[in-house]
Amino acid sequence: MANPNSAFMKPMTISPELAAVVGKGPMPRSEVVKALWIYIKKHDLQEPTNKRNINADENLKKVFGGKAVVNMFEMTKLISKHLS
Repeated sequence: MANPNSAFMKPMTISPELAAVVGKGPMPRSEVVKALWIYIKKHDLQEPTNKRNINADENLKKVFGGKAVVNMFEMTKLISKHLS
């Protein structure tokens, strides 16, 4: 049986900008991504025609460095700057 990857399970400190979206930390990176997707779906921020793109609201723009539209692959890179 495979052991869980401890790097993904390690609780991370969350920046105040990201905490406004996903809640207070610390929490593992996998939980941050899960909470981010819950926020995106709850606020209907996925583009209907291309679900890989996320239309940022004011809270997400702070996390995404001011970008209005981010694709899901770029999103993981941008949130890394808010975890330590």
